[in-house]
Amino acid sequence: MTSEFNLTCPLPIQNYPHILLAHGGGGKLMHQLIEQVFLPAFGTENKPQHDAAILSLNRDRIAFTTDSYVVQPLIFPGGDIGTLAINGTVNDLAMAGAKPLYLSVGFILEEGLSMTTLWQIVQSMQQAAQEAGVSIVTGDTKVVEKGKGDGIFINTTGIGIVEHDRLIHPRAIQPGDVAIASGDLGRHGIAIMATREGLEFETTIESDCAPLHEIIAELLAAGLNLHCLRDLTRGGLASALNELAIASQLGIHLDQTQIPLREDVKGACELLGFDPLYVANEGRFVAILPESEAEKALAILHRYPDLCDRAAIIGRITANNGGLVTMRNQIGSTRIVELLSGQQLPRIC
Repeated sequence: MTSEFNLTCPLPIQNYPHILLAHGGGGKLMHQLIEQVFLPAFGTENKPQHDAAILSLNRDRIAFTTDSYVVQPLIFPGGDIGTLAINGTVNDLAMAGAKPLYLSVGFILEEGLSMTTLWQIVQSMQQAAQEAGVSIVTGDTKVVEKGKGDGIFINTTGIGIVEHDRLIHPRAIQPGDVAIASGDLGRHGIAIMATREGLEFETTIESDCAPLHEIIAELLAAGLNLHCLRDLTRGGLASALNELAIASQLGIHLDQTQIPLREDVKGACELLGFDPLYVANEGRFVAILPESEAEKALAILHRYPDLCDRAAIIGRITANNGGLVTMRNQIGSTRIVELLSGQQLPRIC
């Protein structure tokens, strides 16, 4: 939340310190929430309210994705559940090589949710959507009984257009390609855990939550032959690469010394007993492309110092060990990087 946005809630918070609607929705306060909070914030108050939004795409190829967000705590260093919901869906579209255009938003609100918290989240969603250049065109709100909603759950669905004829997909990965990580890893998961557990470090570790579509658009505009893109959210780098190795039936061999990690994140992972390869990110991706184009890609990524200053080649695609991710460590030995069997960091995105 910045000073660019009005944080004064249009509903009198002193009269509604908590949302106390009966679960199931309906009622005067629900109507006020929709009419005075959600519609003005998302720029739809002057549009006809109907059961569906009518959109014009005028493209043969579109991308369509949906995701749900259940993070605790709702607000954390570097963002909140609202910024996650917008940027996460924008990034899913970007990983398909699409230009994000439209989002829908569904809210599940728990009885007793602070109106101040709700308004802060709505404002951060407005800001994130504006910065990403997307429109929130439709949505829904429901209320559930206290104790059954964890404050607020958000679902976002996104539509974007594909303005090129390339196939960005695991099936396009080829032996000899390289894998580039767009930046340092693990900040989002550690920011969540530190806030949740009340941990304090010498420096505040903030989530890396950010939209990535402009970076991807520049890589595409440069003519780079991007074979595959994947954002490094749930399960982190290790899970994302395992999914790609399984889908392509190729091997991915990593060099641990080249994987970018900040020292404070590395230290926090050691303290908490986490492997940073499995810690979630919300503003990082891996790009797989021909080795001959890697330096050009890195030069573009490094133009975004806030997000990609530590972008690096972290591994290579091989015809050996199909379906497996392996990693050479600092002392030269190699191990298999397995797919995470459980949920290491619950409720982080």
